[in-house]
Amino acid sequence: MDMLAPDHAAAFRAVLARLSPDDAAAVEALAPFAARDAAAAAPHWNFDLPSHAVEAALGAHFGDRLTDAHRRALVALWALELPQRAAAEQLPPEVHALYPEWVGRMADFLTAAEDPYDLDFWAKDVRLSLALSVPGSRTQIIDLSSPLGPGQVVRHVRDGHGWRSAVAYLEAAAWRPWLETHTESRELADFNEAGWDRLWATGAEILKRRPHIAGMLGSSWFYDPPLETISPRLAYLRLNPLQHGAFMVHQGPDEIHTQRAAASSPTRRAMIEAGEYTARSWIVAWPRAALIRWADARKQAAA
Repeated sequence: MDMLAPDHAAAFRAVLARLSPDDAAAVEALAPFAARDAAAAAPHWNFDLPSHAVEAALGAHFGDRLTDAHRRALVALWALELPQRAAAEQLPPEVHALYPEWVGRMADFLTAAEDPYDLDFWAKDVRLSLALSVPGSRTQIIDLSSPLGPGQVVRHVRDGHGWRSAVAYLEAAAWRPWLETHTESRELADFNEAGWDRLWATGAEILKRRPHIAGMLGSSWFYDPPLETISPRLAYLRLNPLQHGAFMVHQGPDEIHTQRAAASSPTRRAMIEAGEYTARSWIVAWPRAALIRWADARKQAAA
């Protein structure tokens, strides 16, 4: 199946055509420079930084006239170029198999033209349309370059969370870039154990083609160890990687983690409101050798 189906290509062109001819021409002229700025920002730990760079490029030209129609048109233009960008990344078949659904969802979302453009969706669409992040499952995208700085590990040890992660960090040469996963809330069909196994296995296939990458990581409140008893159905998110060579780094509490932890569970919300639970973010980092070993064993067992 082609990554960009004819009806999806037509949908993206229709989104661009909603602009006036002058504005459409301006978006097309800005596109390569905004893409360059987004790519330069992509390896930063801040997932949103590429979209901030694109927003600055759009704002510098359109000023107070900037609307979500301009943002959607730019993403649509980049989506039309996505097959070439993805080909340049030399991605494995496991990623290419996921692209048609992701591209189709993007076409539907941009066509629906919901205002305002949710900032998280905007950040994800910028990265996906520029192949800075790629599909990892139906629900997860994978950033192709993300840091895991030593400062986080030092704080982990300093705050009393143990030395094991520091040793694992050194053994993995973890100062190199990592792949990183993010959840796409517009499609949660693969937010289950099988879907996450598919995600990690897809990451392993990317790692085989990128020997300079240290491994794959995720960062979220749902790796928090107390959830093993509070929300046992989520325990696999942390335990499965840990049982096969991953290590964890504590990041700490924040209001955004509290909001997200309370949003989908009355039990967690009640415990948070009663002061019985504080949501904390953790990094789960799965070094490349261990992740590839797990993925190959999984593939062999399924053969």
